[in-house]
Amino acid sequence: MSTPTDALLAFDRDHVWHPYTSMTAPTPVRLVTGARGTRLTLDDGSELIDAMSSWWAAVHGYGQPSLDAAVASVDFAHVMFGGLTNAPAIRLAQRLVELTPEPLERVFLADSGSVSVEVALKMALQWQRGAGRPGRTKMLTVRGGYHGDTFGAMSVCDPVGGMHSMFTDVLPRQHFAPRPPAPGSDEVAGWIDAFRALAAEVSDEVAAIIVEPLLQGAGGMWVYDPQCLRTMREVADEHDLLLIADEIATGFGRTGTLFACEAAGVVPDLMCLGKALTGGYLSLAAVVCTDRVARGISGSESGVLMHGPTFMGNALACTVALASLDLLVANDWAAQVARVGARLVVGLEPCRELPGVIDVRTIGAVGIVQVDHEVDVVRAAQAAAEHGVWLRPFRDLLYAMPPYVTEDGDVDRICAAIAAAVEVA
Repeated sequence: MSTPTDALLAFDRDHVWHPYTSMTAPTPVRLVTGARGTRLTLDDGSELIDAMSSWWAAVHGYGQPSLDAAVASVDFAHVMFGGLTNAPAIRLAQRLVELTPEPLERVFLADSGSVSVEVALKMALQWQRGAGRPGRTKMLTVRGGYHGDTFGAMSVCDPVGGMHSMFTDVLPRQHFAPRPPAPGSDEVAGWIDAFRALAAEVSDEVAAIIVEPLLQGAGGMWVYDPQCLRTMREVADEHDLLLIADEIATGFGRTGTLFACEAAGVVPDLMCLGKALTGGYLSLAAVVCTDRVARGISGSESGVLMHGPTFMGNALACTVALASLDLLVANDWAAQVARVGARLVVGLEPCRELPGVIDVRTIGAVGIVQVDHEVDVVRAAQAAAEHGVWLRPFRDLLYAMPPYVTEDGDVDRICAAIAAAVEVA
C-alpha cells in the first residue's frame, strides 16, 4: 500500500532536481524527517550521523537552542537594503570587522557563497578601473580550485579537472598556475618560481589573484603548503593586484584557525565568507575588504559598487549569524576542531592500507581519503549508511567535515564508515 512518504518520494523523483544529478535518471535520495545534534532522522525512523555538516555549513549540528531562539526573536524577517538598513545587519558587519584581521573593515552582505565570489571579482575589476587600469580584466588563480557554480565563479574554477569543464568555451578566460603542492613537498620551491614567472608575464591584464587558502574544497580537497599562499600575497603586492581569499569553506574554524589565511600569516585584500556563517540555518555570505579597496572602487567611473542582491542584509539571516558566531566562542571552537581533527588523523590512518587508496590527508576538522578510481557514490553512501553515517563522496574522494560538536565515538564511527565505503566504492 502506498504511503504519504512514497508519494513524496515519487514526486521528488519525477519533478525535483537535486545537485549534480540527472532529472531523467535520478540517483536515490533519503527523506529526512528530523535533525537534532549531529544526527539526521529518516522517514523509517533510523538515524545517520551527519559527517558532511550539510555541505560544511552546520558546524554546530542541528536544533541548537540558541540558534532556534534567534530565529524566533526577529521583529521582521526582511526589508530591502537599498535606502534602508536594519540593526542585525549592522551588528553582523561590526562583528565581522572585529573577527577578520586588520585592515579588513568594509562589509558587503550577500545571499550565497557563489554570489560573494561574483561580488569580489567585480570589486577587483572596478578597483583596477578606479586605478586607471581598465585593461586589467582577468583573474589569476590555480588549478584544483572551486569557487561556485555561477558564471564568474565557474571561470576561476579548475578549467580541466573541475566540475565545469563543459562550459570552458563560453566562460571568461582566466590565467591558471599549477595546483599548489602539499605541505612540506620538495616541489614547493619550483611551484613558487613558476607562479612568479606566470604572474610577471600576465600581470598587465590581471586584476586580482583569487584562491582558497590552504585547503581547496570541491575541486579536489587538496591541502597545500602555506608558503604558496604567502607567495601569492607577495606577488599581488609586487604587481599591484588584489588578493581575494575564498574562505567560504575554510572560514570560522574548519581548518584549525578561525580563518585559514591566519595559519600562513597572510591578510587578503578581500575575503569571501559563507557556509558556516549562520551555522547552516540560512543562506548568507559576505565579502569583507580593506578601506583601500573600497576607496578605489569609489574612484571608478560609476562611483559605486555595481551589485545589489534582493536579500542583501536579510535581518533573519543576520540575526542567526550573530547567534552562530556567539556559539562558536561559547563552545570553544578551537578546542572542538582540534579534538575532532586529532580523532580523524588516528581513525583514518588505517585506510592507507586498503586496496585502491592512494592518499589520506587531514587538516583541522577535515578528513580525506583519495582512491585510484571514480567513486560509485550510491554504493559508497549505502555502505556508510549501514554503519549509521551519512557521507556524500565525489569524484575519487571519500571525506568527512563533521560538525564541531561531534563526539569522539561518533568520529570513530565516521572513520569506520569511510573505510567501509572505500571497500565497495
